[in-house]
Amino acid sequence: MKLCRFQQGTGRPRVGLVQNDEAILDLSAEGIDRFTSLFEFEGLAAQLGALESQNLPRHHLDEVKVLAPVEQQEVWAVGVTYQRSKKARMEESDFSATAYDKVYEAPRPELFFKSLPEKVVGPNEPVGIRSDSKWNVPEPELAFVINSRGHIVGYTIGNDMSSRDIEGENLLYLPQAKIYHRSCAVGPFVRVGATEAEARTWKIQLQIRRGSTVAFQGETSVGQIKRNFEELVGYLFRSQTFPQGAVLLTGTGIVPPDGFTLEAGDVVSIHISGVGTLENSIIVV
Repeated sequence: MKLCRFQQGTGRPRVGLVQNDEAILDLSAEGIDRFTSLFEFEGLAAQLGALESQNLPRHHLDEVKVLAPVEQQEVWAVGVTYQRSKKARMEESDFSATAYDKVYEAPRPELFFKSLPEKVVGPNEPVGIRSDSKWNVPEPELAFVINSRGHIVGYTIGNDMSSRDIEGENLLYLPQAKIYHRSCAVGPFVRVGATEAEARTWKIQLQIRRGSTVAFQGETSVGQIKRNFEELVGYLFRSQTFPQGAVLLTGTGIVPPDGFTLEAGDVVSIHISGVGTLENSIIVV
């Protein structure tokens, strides 16, 4: 079962129940027009199942604009959760290698703030590469959608855009490498009702197109995430409050080779088998 935020023309954002990745049932007819309150419901999947049988307004996906599934939620990220990610970040710089090696094995994960909700890029909107960076890559990631009580209510797709040369110069530059204009894309759907065991069977695929050619493609599995999901959420909520809930990106297991960098005009497509496909073009910011 999947949810999305969508918009018709210049109208207000609405919440929809996605059917077969083709059509949307408009939940505003039932007075449901915001994720934030919906995600606080107990037994959300069962309630959504009951709504599927209602005679609700129906729109084809081609007739609406699908928005980022983020309203007032902060977006955070966790790093070095895949062996491949640890290796890549150690290769960026001898200066930082020991820190990344240690955090992969440490009880406490790496957590960092990624984006304010109003800065999150949605499906088919451009993501950015920094004008002062020469080595930029996307990071395709499963993202947890979490309510205010720290419960994972669904899963979506995140693109944690990164400037590897800036981070590699000094790990204290991580915020500049990770947090900038158009550095975070999320969407298109929120998968509801899946367990961690089911999510761990999903494949994550990345394809980068440059003109008519495929410049890079790769694949990994959610099952390669080292830490369990509740552990990651538990650390995020330690000494923290999220009254509107949060979105947590869970790290990447797909890293393009060292000689590769994104260029303006590239198209980044991230597919997670249980969720859908998030696609964004590249611009310089």
